Amino acid sequence: MQELTFFTNPNSRGRIIRWMLEELGVPYTTKVLEYGGDIKSPYYLKLNPMGKVPAIKHGDLVVTEGAAICAYLADHYADKNLAPALSSPQRGTYYRWLFFAAGPLEMATTAKAYDWRIDAENSQSVGCGLYQNVLDTLETALENGPYLCGEQFTAADVYVGSHISWGMMFKSLEERPSFKRYVQRLESREAAIRANQLDDALVKQD
Repeated sequence: MQELTFFTNPNSRGRIIRWMLEELGVPYTTKVLEYGGDIKSPYYLKLNPMGKVPAIKHGDLVVTEGAAICAYLADHYADKNLAPALSSPQRGTYYRWLFFAAGPLEMATTAKAYDWRIDAENSQSVGCGLYQNVLDTLETALENGPYLCGEQFTAADVYVGSHISWGMMFKSLEERPSFKRYVQRLESREAAIRANQLDDALVKQD
């Protein structure tokens, strides 16, 4: 069995991958990196030249970027059913919302948080378009079932749900009723609770 190492900081997007790993229920080793410290060490920069977390090392393979890590893990551990089958029409839906969150949603909420100008004058040139359009589009993703792929909980829910939860927490995303219901549903999962407990314990150690 290939060793799976998880590089993270509890005050980071690493929480997404912690949750994903807990949903999988597979063994992994956690390496906590400190901001301003070993996160910029020569060893880690060889793994991820960005000097950011999260990242995983699975055997000799390194995967960075939250959405990519979620997609990779779901495919590698296909028996855990955290992605629709390749032959399923829902596979396209899964990819759509996973990468919608990694692209337009993150861009729009970051622009909102830092008051970057995106308006009718420049929105056609900006990947996310207008903020309200992003939120309206995201809301349509939640219309057809308890999860993004209907009845099946997937890695896309881990990734998208995390972004919605943080967006509402930090006021970069409107607290729409559909968003709140979705997040409450996800946060009640045993793996999500367990993941938060593990990362909260690391925060308390600092």
